[in-house]
Amino acid sequence: MKIWLLTFLVSLLFSCGDEPTNNHQSTDQTPAEDTGFVDKTVESNNADKAVVSTVKTFPYQLDKPSSTFTMPNKLTEISGLGLSSDGQYLLAVNDEQGKIFYLDKSTGEVKREEKFDGTGDYEGIEAVGDKIYVAKSNGNILEVAHPGKKDQKTKTHKTDLKSVNDVEGLGFDAQINYLLLACKGKAGEGDKFKRQRAVYAFDIKEEKLLKDPFILVDRDEIKKWATDSGNGFTENVAEFFEPSLADDAFAPSAIAIHPLTKQVYILSSIGKILVVLDPDGKILQIAPLDPDLHKQPEGLCFDTDGTLYISNEGKGGKGKIYRFDP
Repeated sequence: MKIWLLTFLVSLLFSCGDEPTNNHQSTDQTPAEDTGFVDKTVESNNADKAVVSTVKTFPYQLDKPSSTFTMPNKLTEISGLGLSSDGQYLLAVNDEQGKIFYLDKSTGEVKREEKFDGTGDYEGIEAVGDKIYVAKSNGNILEVAHPGKKDQKTKTHKTDLKSVNDVEGLGFDAQINYLLLACKGKAGEGDKFKRQRAVYAFDIKEEKLLKDPFILVDRDEIKKWATDSGNGFTENVAEFFEPSLADDAFAPSAIAIHPLTKQVYILSSIGKILVVLDPDGKILQIAPLDPDLHKQPEGLCFDTDGTLYISNEGKGGKGKIYRFDP
């Protein structure tokens, strides 16, 4: 009975519902037609009565990784994940050393590492052309030109973000040439930001941070999705995966743009959820992460074909990277 009930609740997880209010601060992007979610008709028995319903299936089975890579000790505190510009390697940073780690995409093995700076709290990494960008929790962005070559140089971009904003994630929107900085902490000044979590944009060409948040996510909307069965994320299922989700459990720890759908994926280690937004910042889906599998999810990236990678800090054990085939 318990197994049937859990299966039923999880099937409810991905049912369709009304989309929450759009919080995006920019209208420069056009929503992609391909949502990545597939309508699926399912039939189940409820008290000996057949029930036919339509659910939205999430494009990844987040409780069943296709591969698991165990990290060496130097990446126990793996805090950021990206893809190299040539698509050959995963890129990683830890939150203590100014080093870029190049990982084999098939095995997770560290192929090489390159020093770009001293000690610091490094939280995100992205490759853009022949440069690699690394974000620090204090809002600074380090630009590494010609990484691994004799003329490698590191330039620091100081933004208006501070430690109180607590930048935890770095993504790249290739359509508009912006780096996206996901803030775990304070979204901005004033009461209007009290219940919000923000993503800020850094214009690479102009080398400056846009003043207003690029995306705002209302934590009350997250709570609504977690407790409103009409959105397919029932309170019981939410509590099964992470009891604290019913309250303020949304604080971005990573961000990435899906290469095919152009949707924005925001990972939250607190609450153990993956939030999917359309290119205009509207919530499309919230997927739970099993806390037994995802001890401390801090990194997120996609391969060019849509393969998803999520990295977890060790939290008393070994760091892990999980690969999820679409």
